[in-house]
Amino acid sequence: FLVRGKAFYRCHYDIFLAPWHPFLPRDQQDPFMLADLDMMASRHQAFCQALPQVSPFYAVKCNSSPWVLRVLAALGTGFDCASQVELEQVLGLGVPASHIRYAARHGVQLLTFDSEEELTKVAQHHPGARLLLRLRTQDSQSTFPLSTKFGASLEACGHLLTSARDLGLAVVGASFHVGSNCQTPQSFTQAIADCQCVFEMGRGAGHDMSCLDIGGGFPGTEDSGPKFEEMARVISAALAQDFPEERGVKVIAEPGRFYMESVCTAAVSIIAKKAVLEPGGWARMALGGEATLMYYLNDGHYGSFRLGHREPVPRPPLFPCTLYGPTCDASDRLFLEDVRLPELDVGDWLVFPSMGAYTSSMSCSFNGFLPATICYTMGPQLRCLGVGVEEELCCCVCSLRAVDKGLDTHPASHALSPGAFWRQSLNPESARLEDFKTLW
Repeated sequence: FLVRGKAFYRCHYDIFLAPWHPFLPRDQQDPFMLADLDMMASRHQAFCQALPQVSPFYAVKCNSSPWVLRVLAALGTGFDCASQVELEQVLGLGVPASHIRYAARHGVQLLTFDSEEELTKVAQHHPGARLLLRLRTQDSQSTFPLSTKFGASLEACGHLLTSARDLGLAVVGASFHVGSNCQTPQSFTQAIADCQCVFEMGRGAGHDMSCLDIGGGFPGTEDSGPKFEEMARVISAALAQDFPEERGVKVIAEPGRFYMESVCTAAVSIIAKKAVLEPGGWARMALGGEATLMYYLNDGHYGSFRLGHREPVPRPPLFPCTLYGPTCDASDRLFLEDVRLPELDVGDWLVFPSMGAYTSSMSCSFNGFLPATICYTMGPQLRCLGVGVEEELCCCVCSLRAVDKGLDTHPASHALSPGAFWRQSLNPESARLEDFKTLW
């Protein structure tokens, strides 16, 4: 069964698993994902075309899978690192320090701050850093607001800029984040205007203000909410108004969800099933009542569904269902509310598209259940973009046709592009980008 936004489709097991047959046993029971690296390259290209004046620094926290980082590095993307571990991942790819944001070692200079306490730490441990003052935004309409935790108010910026000067620190610009999966493109307009005020304050305090970071918040899919093209037009207009190109300000962004959400498809299977009867028991069901069905899956809250990414709403006949993950934690469930699904059987698979953002990077091995295996696909898009590829890995090319089994058949169940498929178990820590192989 393929879950796509508010739609639910039937896809034959053999057809869905065809691309992975060389790598997965016929009795595959573990959860896995398919990551379309061609689509990721297309998203990168779309970002650069829509916002040519903005340099993307990929948010590593969104999806830090090694092959994802390797391909993005080959495409020339910068990286936004929020921890020492993320920094070491990117440095291990040979990415120059100038292409990395956030760090205090290895020659990386660009950091953010939003308080005097942060300034004191920077002065003690990294006095040569180039600082961006992070501004609080109005992000209440975003799916995941951030400004309750991060960012200084516009009123506090003057004092912070003066404090930085007194500590001998160089503030080179301003940054903001409108919240993950922003639903109001106009939030960028106000935030960019506020940053222009911060630039004026900074120059007044003696700082050389030359860098603007507009953060992330770009949509990962277009199932609902604003389209990326609309958001890009709003951003471009605001930048032209407050930061025209002739001013020479370097503008960067931190796309994560936009690059990765639609790139990955997750496949999970039902490992147990239980019917919970309402008062009246089976007699009530014989009279047309219904039971709540509980399905226990091989992936859940501690794995790919940390944020409850997709809520399936299929066609009738439907039953109220609770979807649980495999761990012993009673709160390990995919959605807070029950969903309505057809009756399924143990061994059936549920497929969730658009699972590339904040899934594998937030997974853990609680109770000993390992994160989902990631299989990668790559096609001609990366070659068109000039990414060097050598034929060294085992791969397969497949052509798929769908068989309608009663419900509508989603195009994705029979329109997978031919390409190369391989597993993450190829030891990505020691592999090189040149290790990729593709059949054309």
